[in-house]
Parts: sequence; structure tokens; C-alpha cells
Amino acid sequence: MEIQNRDGLTSAEAGRRLAEFGPNRLPEPKLSGPLVLFARQFLSPFIYILFIAALASLAIGQIPSMVFIVAVLLINAVIGTVQEYAAQKSASALRKMVRGTARVRRDGTDRSIDIEEVVPGDLVLLASGDKVPADISLATTHNLAVDESALTGESLAVTKNAEAHSDGDAPISERVDMCFAGTVVTHGRALGTVTATGLSTEIGSIAREIGAGRLSEPPLMIRIRRFTYKVAGGIGLSILALILLMLQIGGYDTRDMAMMSIGLAVSAIPEGLPAALTVALAIGMGRMAKLHVIIRKLVAVESLGSCTFICSDKTGTLTVNELTITKIVLPGGAEFEVSGSGVGPGSIGSPEQHHRLRDICLTGVFANESYLDYAGGEWASDGDIVDVAFLVLAKKLGLSLRQVRAEQAQLEMIPYESERALSGSLTRLGAGACLHVKGSPEKLAAMSSHMLTQDGVVPVDRAAIEAQSLDLARQGYRVIALGRRETDRSTGAIDQLSELTFLGQVAMIDPVRPDAKDAVDRCRAAGIEVAMITGDHPATAGAIARDLGIRNLSGEVVTGSALRDAAETGQDALDALVKPARIFARIEPLQKQQIVDSLMRAGHFVAVTGDGVNDAPAMRRANVGVAMGKRGTDVAKEAADLIITDDRFASIVAGVEQGRVVYGNIRKVIALLVATGFSALLLFFLTVLAGLPMPLNAVQLLWLNLIANGLQDVALAFEPKEGNELKHPPRRPDEPIFDRRIIGHVLVTGTAMGLLAFTVFDWLISSGRSADEARNLTLMLMILFGNIHALSSRSETRSLFRIRFWGNPFLVLAVPIAQAVHIGATHVPWIADVLSLRPVAVSEWLMLLGVSLLLLVIEEAHKYWHRRGHGDQTAR
Repeated sequence: MEIQNRDGLTSAEAGRRLAEFGPNRLPEPKLSGPLVLFARQFLSPFIYILFIAALASLAIGQIPSMVFIVAVLLINAVIGTVQEYAAQKSASALRKMVRGTARVRRDGTDRSIDIEEVVPGDLVLLASGDKVPADISLATTHNLAVDESALTGESLAVTKNAEAHSDGDAPISERVDMCFAGTVVTHGRALGTVTATGLSTEIGSIAREIGAGRLSEPPLMIRIRRFTYKVAGGIGLSILALILLMLQIGGYDTRDMAMMSIGLAVSAIPEGLPAALTVALAIGMGRMAKLHVIIRKLVAVESLGSCTFICSDKTGTLTVNELTITKIVLPGGAEFEVSGSGVGPGSIGSPEQHHRLRDICLTGVFANESYLDYAGGEWASDGDIVDVAFLVLAKKLGLSLRQVRAEQAQLEMIPYESERALSGSLTRLGAGACLHVKGSPEKLAAMSSHMLTQDGVVPVDRAAIEAQSLDLARQGYRVIALGRRETDRSTGAIDQLSELTFLGQVAMIDPVRPDAKDAVDRCRAAGIEVAMITGDHPATAGAIARDLGIRNLSGEVVTGSALRDAAETGQDALDALVKPARIFARIEPLQKQQIVDSLMRAGHFVAVTGDGVNDAPAMRRANVGVAMGKRGTDVAKEAADLIITDDRFASIVAGVEQGRVVYGNIRKVIALLVATGFSALLLFFLTVLAGLPMPLNAVQLLWLNLIANGLQDVALAFEPKEGNELKHPPRRPDEPIFDRRIIGHVLVTGTAMGLLAFTVFDWLISSGRSADEARNLTLMLMILFGNIHALSSRSETRSLFRIRFWGNPFLVLAVPIAQAVHIGATHVPWIADVLSLRPVAVSEWLMLLGVSLLLLVIEEAHKYWHRRGHGDQTAR
């Protein structure tokens, strides 16, 4: 397709078209309305049990009981509706936070804009790793290949050619002069004009015909549901055994037995667990967002906290990603210092030396795809940071970028691809052409036949070049070499990558982030290993790693060539090489995946960071994929489980810590709910064995379940970090949620509550109190137990008296609210009648409070025993 205006649209015209055609987006999945969400709350096995209880109450004439059960159903449904509606809104907000960008040409300059601002007629620049923002008619292509599996299902990338002219009615897979929205550039570069946006695109037409698919349930939630069903099964068997025992002993009314069994089942089953888990995960997602960690997949909240190994990029993650050329080294040994940092002002040597640097600076400008200009009172740049650094270098030499580029018009571009480790440009030079190339010193030296020295062009001395680059790399510099070749061929730049004249090398510095070393130290303290994987020179990688405190156990930096040799020998040799290594240099894209596979075979739970399309295979293969939000490509972001919006390694560590907090809170909620249910079952077993009346009736059991757990389990999910999350090793990936520690907690705490409640109930009956009076006081005691137990559950091992009181204001307020609601219910006649409640005297309440505090003593003793037995000093 012929481009009518190579300067692209004007900003004014783009604004007019945006108003005319609308934002470039597909309709978001329609959010379920409050009524739909409300109805959905009744689709649960637990709710079915409540329905059965209500119908049974109606059948036997217990109208007040039926009314109360229905009220409980409605209250639970309202709470669930509010939570799900808030979760929908949060998910919608997160989608907006991770929207992509597109690179377009407007007003004659290339810039990055929000993908939704792309309009028909825009000139779009595509590069490897980009998601195609709209349907585009291609004008120029350079080795372009596109993954169109999202539209066609074809797994192989399609080679594109702007010179082809396909029929508009041809299948998508045959329209090689077009790129389509939603597809991904896997290789090469292109320039094209947008022909359709939003619903007018090919993928938009599909979106009109199909509805949004339902998201699969995260594995964590599946495990939780299975756990819940197992608990429900165990409770069902326990109730059956209790009924058989009651029938064996005799003396119990059949109707009361049926109602009690239903009520006990509802009370013991932790039906509040799914809601509490949703809250815990949602809170974790929100807290991580504040720490610059955006969760794309819910399971990542839980997964990140269990990782044992982090494979991190160097540039931009462990370093600040602000490259500055600080030194130029020419063949022959001449060195020139460059002042200034970033895109700010600076200078190179003395003016009389600038003529020796002109050639190397010109090649740095031509083999370049970035933009640098002075606008609005400051320097503005866009594009790859290496390319920007060369433009800044040319400005420091006093060159006019616009004038230089006008002198040698670009004929062909060799875009940078990680597999080639170089980029270049073929430009018009007089009657011929000139090929400008920049890349790794090894590549450029191998392609060069001569080098430019003070004495003129001489045969290349590869050993001297290698010694120069190695010396710079050992100082921690990133080294880029430059070369050129004059030719009479104006096409086929890639075929002419030989017989270059080596111009020299530049030393770039990308300093370590100030907080990166501390973050690496925190990982080590948390039992998490950190490896740095980079394409840089081994010496550079070693120098940066030393600054970060990362050390190879073997003492050697593992290179891509060493990995290749080991892989050819066999898997055992590869694993033996990777296992002790923590610094990997000159690593190719597929080798990063090999490293991840080896670490996972060694039993590690691996998190991998990445920003390019070449990182996607390793990120998908890893247990947790982490994409960089600032410089990450769309492919990397879509392959990731979470996105780091500030690209800092410290943010990953903060996410690990928060992931452990979330998992810990889930365990606390489970322990709270199961222990409460177990105590109710034990209370009933003991009273039946003793031949006493039922300690609580059916509606009282429902009320206990609502008041003791309804508020407090959700509030417990808000518990903040305890501070020692990164002071112990990560949990095993295969560790069950309901492990020995929780089982021990349930047995100790649940038994204590059940025994104490039975003792009080037995004493009340023995003292001549009626069954209703005894139940009234026993119910108050069980609610007090729930209050104490909820507060004590704030930590599995730490004493309640060492936890900051207002650290979780939701729980601190939920406890007195639960108590106040129950006391208030005893003074509301119709509620009191339904629940068979009566006001409790202050003296009796104080007596019951004293008994409930015994539970606190028992829980504190159990935690102390655990700390002494396991040496958990951090929990004290």
C-alpha cells in the first residue's frame, strides 16, 4: 500500500477521527447486575441445606424458625452480592491499568500512545513483540512474521509482505499484506496504515457474534472447594453417627432431632469460607497494586508467595535502565571520556579531537530507530534506551540529527533482534550506499576485515578488540561495537554483513538500582534463591552481580555457549551446570527456558521476569511469570501472571511478601471456621453421651454460625503482615492447606471450646436451670468463644499480646459488633422469641467472660509450646 503522507496524521485530525470512530477497543465483558449476582448467591450446596431446613421447619409448623432461616439466607446473599459486585469493579479497574500502547507517527514524529487512541488512517510502526493494535494495511516490511493463532488457530507465524496484493475477500491467513488486531509480531519490523479499529476489525466482527467466555476457576479455589467438600463429608458422617447415638440412647424427640441435625450441619459446615477467601485474595490484589504489582491471574496471589527461585533480568529490573555512554574506545587504544548522564547535556573530550569521533557517532545515529528532540524546555526521547544513548552521544559531539539523517537517506533497516545481537541501516551515500552496523563486539569483530585507526584503515586486530571489550566489561560497562561498509548495492543489507570496517567501541553504564541489593538480601533471608540472566558480556554480568551480592556457587559465570555444550551432552550435564549457577550471561531466548526447566526439575518453584517476546516461552513454562510494565512488550504481559508497573526487582520481593501474607490469612480463616464447627459437634456428642437435653436448638445454631463467623471470618482476611513473612523458608508447593499445624490448632482449640461449653451446660442443668435458660447462657458463651478465638487467630504462633491491637481495625470492630448484635437481639422481643433468648445479667455475662478467657490461656499455651518445639523465635 502506498503511503499518502509519511508524516502521519496531525494531532487535530487524529482527535477528530477519534470522536468520529470512537475508542479503539472491544466491548468489555458485560458485568452481571446486582439482581443476577443476588440470584447467584443461592447456587451453593450449603444454601441447599438451608433451604431444606426452612422447608422442614415449615412442614412441622415451626414458622418462626422458617422465617429466621430465610432471613439468614437473605443476609448471606446480600453480603455475597456486595462482595462480588466490588470484585467485578476491581477487575474492570485492573484491566484498564494494564492497557497496551501503540507506536504511531503523528505530526512527523514517532510516539507511543494508548492503544485506545489509535484511529483509522494512523501510521503505525510495528516491531518484534508488539501486539497489533488495529487492522493495518502494510506499506513496508522488514523480515516481518506475525502470530495469527488468535484469529486463525494456525500455530505457525505468518510471513508478511507489503509488496503482495491480496484480495480483500481472501481468508485471513492468505492476506499477507495486512496485519490484524489482536495478533502478535514475532519477528521483524513494519510500517502501515490503520484501516479499521474497534468493532470494525476482524477480531471485532468475531466479538459481535460470541459472548465473553467464562474465566476458569483458579487452582487455589478448586483446592479450597475440594477441602470444603471433604469437611462437609466428615461433618455429615459425624452428624449421622450422632443421630445413631441419640437413637441408641433414646429419649429425644424425632422432630427435634431432625431440626437439630440440619442446624448442626449448617453451623459446622464452613459455608463462609468461599466468601472469606475471595475477600482475602481481593485484598491481596489491592495491596499488591499499591506495591506496583498488578495481578493478572488470581492464582498468582497465592503462587508468588511460595516461589523458591527468582530468575531475573538485569537491565531495568536490577539496574535503573538509564544507559549513558561514558567512554569511547577506538581501535589502536585511544580513549575519550564522555560527561553527562541520561539525556541531559554533556561533552566529549576536547573540540579538536571531535573529528576522530565523527564516523563512530554517525554510525550510531544511522543504525538507530529512536527519537530525540528538544521540546517544552527539556529533552524528550522515545525508543530503545541503547539507541537513545547514541543519539545523545551525537548531540554531545555537536551533530544535528535532522541534518545528518537528511544527508544520508535510509534505504533499508536491519532491526535489532536478540538472535542476531546487532542492528543496522543501509543509507544512500553519493552514487552508492553505506551499511552502518552496531552490536556486540564479538559479532562486529567477526564481521570486520579492517579497522579505522589514527593511521587510517588497517587489517582488523581481533585479539586487540577482544582485549579492549573484555577490559571494559570487567569494569561493569555494557559494551557496544560499531562498524560500517561502503557498497554499491542499495538493497540486501543483511546479505552484506561482512568485510566491515571496525570503527570502535562505546562503554555504557547502567547502574544498579539503589534498593536492588537490599531486595536480593531479603530474598536470601526468606530462603529464595536469585539468579541473574542477561545477554550481556560475562564480565559485565559478573561485575553487576558482585555489586548485588549475587554469587555463583561454582564461582564461574555460566555462558550461553557453556549451556549449549552441556545440553548436547545430555540433561544430566545441563542440570549439573545450572544447579549451582546464579549468574548467566550471553543467554539466548530458548536457553532461558532451558534454565527454568532445569530449576523446576530440581524441585524449585520458579518465578521468571521478562519484557520481550523472546521471554514469553520461559515465562509460560515457569510457575509464575512476571512481566515488566514499563518496557514490557504486549506478548510478555499476556504471558505473565502478574505485571510489575515500575520494573523494580524490589517490587517483586514486596509481592512475594504480600503473597505469603494472603496465604497466611487464608490459613487463619480456615482454622477459625473449622475449629468453631468442630467445637459445636463435640458439644453435641458430649451432651448426648451424658443424656442431657440438646445444648442448642436449630435456630440457635444458625444464629451462632451467623454471629460467631459471619463478620469475624471476613474481617480476619484483612489481617496485615506480621513482619516475619520473609524470615522463614517458602512453603512447599505441594503443601496441603489443611496441614498438621492447622489440624493441631483445630484439635486443641475446638476441643477446649467444646469441653468448656459442655461443662458449663452440664453445670447449669445440674444447678436446676431449665433447658432454655441453659441454652441461652451456653449460646452466649459460644459467641464469647468466637470473639476470643477470632482475636487469637490473628497469628498462628505469635502471642495475641505481641500483636499491634489496631493493626486490623476491621476485626477489632467486628468482635464488639458481633457481641453487641447478640446482646441487642436478646432485647428485641420477636427476635428473642424466635431464638428462645432472654437478656443475660451482667454478673452472668462476666462469669461467662471469665470462662471464655480460659480459651485464651489455652491458645496462648499452645502457641508457646509450638514456638519452643519449633524454635520459632520470630513469632514471639
